[in-house]
Amino acid sequence: MTINYEYNGVSASDSLEAYTQEKLTTLFEHYDFVIRADVFFKTENTSSDETGMICGIRLSAPGPRLFAEASHDTFKESVSETVRELNKQLKKRKDKMKTF
Repeated sequence: MTINYEYNGVSASDSLEAYTQEKLTTLFEHYDFVIRADVFFKTENTSSDETGMICGIRLSAPGPRLFAEASHDTFKESVSETVRELNKQLKKRKDKMKTF
């Protein structure tokens, strides 16, 4: 399990990395075919107070890479939504990989 973090206009945070690793560990344990995760944190000026903290996660697995991104008012909410979306994508990928 390899997790790479990239910050764009945001200072690095150990607590945010620990939270993200905790969330991603469940995906790595449940889907053993996932090899690596690239996590991107960035901020964006938006007209809404409920968005602007963006988390994007790209997973390396057999087949095309999986990617999800979410924007909320905190990075933790963005990470949670992104991991939920990736879980849906991984479930579909695993169903396609089943042999009959």
